[in-house]
Amino acid sequence: METREPALSYDKRKYSIAEYLEMENASEEKHEYYQGEIILLSEAGISRTEAPASLSHVCICGNLYFHLRLKLKGKGCQPYGSEMRIYIEKNTLFTYPDVTVICGEPITLNNDNYNVLNPSVIFEVLSPSTKNYDRGEKFALYRDIPSLREYILVDSGSVRVEAFHINNDGHWVLKEYKNANETLLLPTLQLSLPLTEIYEGVTFEAAS
Repeated sequence: METREPALSYDKRKYSIAEYLEMENASEEKHEYYQGEIILLSEAGISRTEAPASLSHVCICGNLYFHLRLKLKGKGCQPYGSEMRIYIEKNTLFTYPDVTVICGEPITLNNDNYNVLNPSVIFEVLSPSTKNYDRGEKFALYRDIPSLREYILVDSGSVRVEAFHINNDGHWVLKEYKNANETLLLPTLQLSLPLTEIYEGVTFEAAS
């Protein structure tokens, strides 16, 4: 499967960041921006604004945001949903993670209050059409964020969580969780999330 195949894009010409932001702020759909290209976010090749994400995807995102908000109350870290846009200055990517946690005061591009520069933890909920991109190229782009300490991938088709964290030597380390009775550890946030909370209310399709 291809790791990055835009569902739609405006055209082949390159856009400036200022042009992208002007167009995106006026758009009813979400687009990523990367090195001059404007790319429509997609779910199985269809705009997420034209067709809903799967029930499991929506449920998992809601569970993550709900439990993180409860557990982080008063701890100086704040979770945000997929409306939050982040910007990676080093490689120019603008994108919308499923769930973002910011610790401390948010820092935004030119203090614009919209484009966040300093996420501490990013969660992406995997779907069949995005999982290779989220695991591969997108993770490589996310690693250019100086503040990022953890990157969590949650499968929406089965019980599986891939948790990456940066260790004391500056290397990214992976820990996998595949049992519903396990608990995801989030050292940056000094909390844990049982997989039963992450997958609460999720019903997986039976294998054909």
